[in-house]
Formats: sequence, C-alpha cells, structure tokens
Amino acid sequence: MTQFRIAEAARLLGVSDDTVRRWTDGGALPVEADTSGRKVIAGADLASFARAQAHATPDPSGVGRSARNRFVGLVTDIQSDKVMSQVEVQCGPHRVVSLMSTEAVNELALEVGSLAVAVVKATHIIVETPGGTA
Repeated sequence: MTQFRIAEAARLLGVSDDTVRRWTDGGALPVEADTSGRKVIAGADLASFARAQAHATPDPSGVGRSARNRFVGLVTDIQSDKVMSQVEVQCGPHRVVSLMSTEAVNELALEVGSLAVAVVKATHIIVETPGGTA
C-alpha cells in the first residue's frame, strides 16, 4: 500500500507540515507508524481526505454545460499577434493555458486580471506516475 510521510502529504495538499499534523492529531486524517516508527498516511486515506477537502470555486457564468471540468480563475497573461493569442489563467494552484483567436480575446474583453472560466473538454487524458514503468 502506498504511504506518505507528513511532509509529502503536506506538499500534495498544498499546506504546511504543521497543518497536516493538526489534522492527524485531531483525528481528521488517519495516521499510522511505518516499519521504522515514522508517522505515515495511507495513500487511500490521503486521497479520500483530499477529495473531501476540495472545494471548487463557484462558476460565475450561470451557464449550464455538459463539460464537468471547469476551472474558475484570473487571467494572468495574454500574448497576442494579429491572428492568435495565448491566454494564461491561474485557477487556484493550476495554470491553464488556452490558445484562441485574437478576435475571441477581443470579443471576450479579456485582459490581465479578468475573471475567467476555463472549460476543459478532451477526449484523452494521460495519467503518469513518478518512477512508474511502461
């Protein structure tokens, strides 16, 4: 079974080691000792906890869509030429980059600091594991 040390769990959750320790001490996140006596968190427990803690930013558009992968964020950069633009949106800890026409950027009145919703609709998603085998 995959296990994570406190510092690893903190990095994955985007919080400090002390926050993870408070969660384990308070019983919110199960912890056990590994064979060396170090505190570890079972991967399945960490995944369940991460899912329970995840709160999506509400989509301000009020538009219903079939796409479920919507990320609300702020436009942080726009690089445009006459025809195409690259728009970067910071959605929480995630940086989403979209290539679109410069005409679309202008029609949407996008500028650095604009509130935007990145909608991801893809037919393929690639999952990788560190040190995994092919």
